[in-house]
Amino acid sequence: MNASQLKLTYIGGPTALLEFGGLRLLTDPTFDAPGGEYTTGPVTLRKIMGPALGSDTIGLLDAVLLNHDHHFDNLDHAGRALLGNMERVFTTKEGALRLGRNVIGFAAWDSVDLQTHGGALRVTATPAQHGPADSDRGPVIGFILASVHIPEEGIYIAAIQFGSKAWQRSHAASRFTRLSYSWVRREFRRLVRII
Repeated sequence: MNASQLKLTYIGGPTALLEFGGLRLLTDPTFDAPGGEYTTGPVTLRKIMGPALGSDTIGLLDAVLLNHDHHFDNLDHAGRALLGNMERVFTTKEGALRLGRNVIGFAAWDSVDLQTHGGALRVTATPAQHGPADSDRGPVIGFILASVHIPEEGIYIAAIQFGSKAWQRSHAASRFTRLSYSWVRREFRRLVRII
C-alpha cells in the first residue's frame, strides 16, 4: 500500500476519514460542537473549533481506529455516540474493556485483515506513547495499514506528542521496512513523510 492509493479527508482534531480499496476507516472520532469543556484530572480542555464534517454526513464506515479512549480530545461525547453504531472499533485492550460492545482490543503487533476490492488490508497495532518519554498518560496504540500482499509497506497512523515521535518511529520501523507516510495528530496536523 502506498499513499497514492489512500484518500484522506481531514475532519478536524485527531479525526480523519481514510478510504482505501472500498474500505472507509475513521480515526479517533471527535464530533462535538465548539464550546465544550472536558476536565480530566488537573487539566481542562476547551474545544474552540467544530469538525469540518458532522458524524451524520460521513456515511457508512467499516471500522474506527481509536488510538485511545480515555481523553476527550481523542474521543468526545459525539464520538462515543458514533461508536455505538459501528460494527468494528479497534483500540487498546484497556479501551475495549471500558467501551465493550463492538470494540476489539489490540496489544502491540496484533493485527486483523479487512477485505477490500481485490485484496485485503492488514491493520496492525503498534506500540505508542502518549506524552513525553518520562511520563505515562495511559495506554495508547498506533496503527499501520498495509496490503496483505506487501506487508512491509504501509501507512503509519499514530498520536505523536512531545518527544515521542522518534520512539514510535523506531518501533514501527523495526517491523516495517518501507513506511511511506505518517498521519501525525498534534497541534499542527498534517501528512508527514517519515523516511
